[in-house]
Amino acid sequence: MPFSRFVALGDSFTEGVGDPDPNLPNGVRGWADRLAGALDRVSPGLQYANLAIRGRKLAGILDEQIEPAVAMKPDLVTIYAGGNDLLRPKVDIDGLVARYGEAVGRLAATGATVAVFTAADPGSAPVFGAMRGRFALYNELVRAMADEHGVTLVDFWRLRDYEDERLWDVDRLHMSAAGHQRMAIAVADALGVEHDLEPMPLTPLAVRTRAERRAENLAWTRAHVAPWIKRRLTGRSSGDLLDPRRPELAPVD
Repeated sequence: MPFSRFVALGDSFTEGVGDPDPNLPNGVRGWADRLAGALDRVSPGLQYANLAIRGRKLAGILDEQIEPAVAMKPDLVTIYAGGNDLLRPKVDIDGLVARYGEAVGRLAATGATVAVFTAADPGSAPVFGAMRGRFALYNELVRAMADEHGVTLVDFWRLRDYEDERLWDVDRLHMSAAGHQRMAIAVADALGVEHDLEPMPLTPLAVRTRAERRAENLAWTRAHVAPWIKRRLTGRSSGDLLDPRRPELAPVD
């Protein structure tokens, strides 16, 4: 099924954090850009907008992005929301997904093809692994939501490729360029569309001793976890000063 108007909604996952490109707005590319390029190559003329902003919680995504997306009359919408909420100390997951479902129903009612995502499995990740049960509950509710509204589900939790650390950025929270490419493939496959996307070649993994891994974990905590905690405590977000990368429908670059 060829698409003509694609709008991507969400947070850093959809904005493209972890897939740097200094020539693009906000300095990132991401799976949505990669998917849009593939869709345009198969069926030229695609119009594409990306309203996602890093750090946004579900309420911000729904309040800021749903109505502008509906106004663009897309025939394809992707939305991932709630991941940042799950990382907070307290969250009402049932209430979170209930509100998410209302927004997904609003998008589906336009007649657009809508794709939603489960969250990744954080089981093997330090710090975030302790939240695995919370993520599993969220994902099961998202699966039920997708069934209820008849939308496409991209089940990130079940994509075991992401057990490979090379598909993750150095912050261990966002996908790397290879991870974004793999996600673009997963979304295209879930939509059942023709595409020419292929996995990126991966460099061999370095062999590290236990001591070297401990040192890496300590450096990661100082460089990424500590600043993240500080932002949470001060009520700031990494996306506070950013605008959407592609706020209007436009031809694919």
